[in-house]
Amino acid sequence: MVFTSFNFLIFFPLLVVIYYITPVRFRWLTLLVASYFFYLNIKPVFALFVLGVTISTYIFTRLIDQTNVESRKKSFMLLNIFLILLPLFFFKYFSHINAGIFSLLESIHIRWPLPALKLIFPIGISFYTFVAIGYTIDVYNEEIKSEKNIGILALFLSFFPLILSGPIERAKNMLPQFYSLKIIDYSIIVEGLKLMLWGYFMKLVVADRVGLYVDTILNNVSQHNGTTLLFASFLYPIQVYADLGGYSLIAIGTAKILGINVMQNFKRPFFATSMSEFWHRWHISLISWLTDYVYTPLSFALRKYGIWGIVTALMITFLISGVWHGAALTFIAWGFLQGLFLSIEALTNKKRAKFEKKHNLGKNGLYIFIEIFFTFILFAASQIFGRAGNITDALTIYKKIFTTAGSKLFIADVGILVFALLGIFILLLNDFMCEYFPHVKLLRNKNKYIRFFSLLLLLMYIISFGVFDSGQFIYFKY
Repeated sequence: MVFTSFNFLIFFPLLVVIYYITPVRFRWLTLLVASYFFYLNIKPVFALFVLGVTISTYIFTRLIDQTNVESRKKSFMLLNIFLILLPLFFFKYFSHINAGIFSLLESIHIRWPLPALKLIFPIGISFYTFVAIGYTIDVYNEEIKSEKNIGILALFLSFFPLILSGPIERAKNMLPQFYSLKIIDYSIIVEGLKLMLWGYFMKLVVADRVGLYVDTILNNVSQHNGTTLLFASFLYPIQVYADLGGYSLIAIGTAKILGINVMQNFKRPFFATSMSEFWHRWHISLISWLTDYVYTPLSFALRKYGIWGIVTALMITFLISGVWHGAALTFIAWGFLQGLFLSIEALTNKKRAKFEKKHNLGKNGLYIFIEIFFTFILFAASQIFGRAGNITDALTIYKKIFTTAGSKLFIADVGILVFALLGIFILLLNDFMCEYFPHVKLLRNKNKYIRFFSLLLLLMYIISFGVFDSGQFIYFKY
């Protein structure tokens, strides 16, 4: 079951009714049953892995809390992290390693009689794995106490709005909320519905319609010229933003309707003026997780090396981010580029700040626009590796962009492209208004008639131009 399925549109309203007629002290149990039902509807066997991670995490975090011997606490933490990561590595990386071994053996004319294994990747495993690891480390660091109620912990790790693609939440935010679930609040439900509606717009109207064009081009790299590939490469980051950003808003809105506050995952990333600022606006839950549990410990351990310790920590952190996205050289290259861009910024920050202060560029509109555009170009360039099926395709795209530009842009269906560009315009216009004119509002306007007609028009636009048969969200494969 996914947010864009017909089943969810039946499941969620029924859940809301059952949830709010359930006595407050048992609502967490209603959510737990609903979360497992939600996940079981995708593929029942996948729920066993969530259950296994939950049991392991519960046992070892309780053991961490109950011992005062530091070496034993650390052993319990490391053992649990190992057990949590085991299914992720098996399902995400085993097939790639196995295929590599087969290819290597064949290259030296050794035939292995056993067939290659092809595994079905459990949706959401990358996300609940990170949630469980973060919780384990927090208990070890004594930032929180281990949860005594295994049912509450199970709900935290399986909470249905977040389990498939995040946001990657923290125990210190979620666990207290499961113990203090509120009575029905009309204003919170309305706010949640608005978030969901905008999320559906981002996903169905922007991401999926842009995807119809982008997939046509980037799935057939050899058949298109550099101009078309460049255009598709500019569209792809917007597709990912609308797809994962849309999912995040639907998830946040769904949780809000149930009286639970979830962290923001995107904050108008295409108005960032540097790559470091960009990563404070893009996939915020993932980057904050990597910052807290990877970058900060690494930079502290390497502090004696000064700026080069920071650079090393940045490179390792984003290489891990690349590997988290997928077991392929393309994602390693993507992570390397992100680390490289951020490292260059770290090395040049002082000179850049001095230059901006000297020429009074802090509020210069043209300079800000150039920074925003350059940041987008860097991210789009790296996303070529993120989208390409393999290194060869990625390098072919780069090569064609610079050598075989051509004058003709491929357009298979004018309507698809026009409505895709219109959706992008509306999305970026909304982000622009929120960034620079936050007092000007439509969906949250003080005038109830403006609010009503804005919501009605948005709903009609989604129904009229949304793509309802495009499949799953992009980040389900991660």
